[in-house]
Amino acid sequence: MTRTTSAVARALEQIERLDPALHAFIEVWPETALAREREAVTRRLPLGGLPFAVKGPSGIRSYAARRLIAAGGIPVGATSVPGPGTHWQTWGQGAHGRTVNPWRADRTPGGSSAGSAVAVAAGMAELATGSDGAGSVRIPAAWCGVFGLRTTNGLLPSPDRSGLASAGVLARSAAAAEPYLRHVLDGRHDLDGRDVLDGYEPPAARSLPLPLPAVYSEDLGFADVDPEVAAVVGGAVDRLVAAGTVRLLDRDAGLLDPAGAWTAVRGGAPDDPDAVRVRRTNDERLDVLLADGALLLTPVTPNRPHGHEGPGTVYSTALTWAFNLSGHPAASLPAGFTGDGCPVGLQLVAARGADLELLAAARAVEDALPAAPAPPLPGRR
Repeated sequence: MTRTTSAVARALEQIERLDPALHAFIEVWPETALAREREAVTRRLPLGGLPFAVKGPSGIRSYAARRLIAAGGIPVGATSVPGPGTHWQTWGQGAHGRTVNPWRADRTPGGSSAGSAVAVAAGMAELATGSDGAGSVRIPAAWCGVFGLRTTNGLLPSPDRSGLASAGVLARSAAAAEPYLRHVLDGRHDLDGRDVLDGYEPPAARSLPLPLPAVYSEDLGFADVDPEVAAVVGGAVDRLVAAGTVRLLDRDAGLLDPAGAWTAVRGGAPDDPDAVRVRRTNDERLDVLLADGALLLTPVTPNRPHGHEGPGTVYSTALTWAFNLSGHPAASLPAGFTGDGCPVGLQLVAARGADLELLAAARAVEDALPAAPAPPLPGRR
């Protein structure tokens, strides 16, 4: 391969060097990517050859991928998703084997957007597409130390018949995710039928009034959270308050455990009486929590990345799938590390349709927290 300084060539070099150990990709498209990059640069398309990865074998056909390509983004390959028999959806199966966490190879990267998170964390792509039906963007983002966002249910075409899954993006930071929202949401409408980009300014330019009103909950009233995970996230929230970025509100953040309701909806029984009751109650409580533009802050997962044998009896989704049921946009930002070197994520949840505001809030939050480091991978450039 001809060595150049182009972004796509650098991404392909990183994939060639690192993926045999990380197993993040199932396919790589070097010739097609370089040809598309030349065309994007020649045509002066807005993204100008930005390299990105797509989730799974069908990712290249997704709405998001097509929008990014039209804007000059360059898909460099398809990332791993769970293989046959991985019913708990927490690690991917790449072309070279089981996808590993770039921080600790003996731990899972999370899933199902496993390879997408690893590709971004390792610098093999500048951003990656994902989808999130129970936490499948936010969990791998949290466990790989990158930014991840799931969009409001119904804002973009859902890859899931139940409607629980929504499209999402993984990137090194909230700032790096901005091109995704800018170009993928272009021409989409919010839940009231308004153009989501009407009067839009990029989040970097938008002036958010600080401090941001927020509600913090360690467990949403029902989850059993690892004390060290809770301490890392609680410490991050304390720093946000001290920095004047967040102002905590005295609101009850207790929800009903959504596990049974999510299972019923996913299994094709959305009218199950218990599921209807849980969804209605949680929707009412979330309307109060998120009133007046408030954010909800929680850990992304109750646990740290587990081993490749599986999560045991712990639901890694305990703090994420409530928002797949309710439809709210939610993001994961790096919050710090546990003592054994595992990344921990801080979850931000906003009102339905407030995806752009959520990204702007995420940028303000990450500006107030220590910059997320890159994993110490051998041979990384």
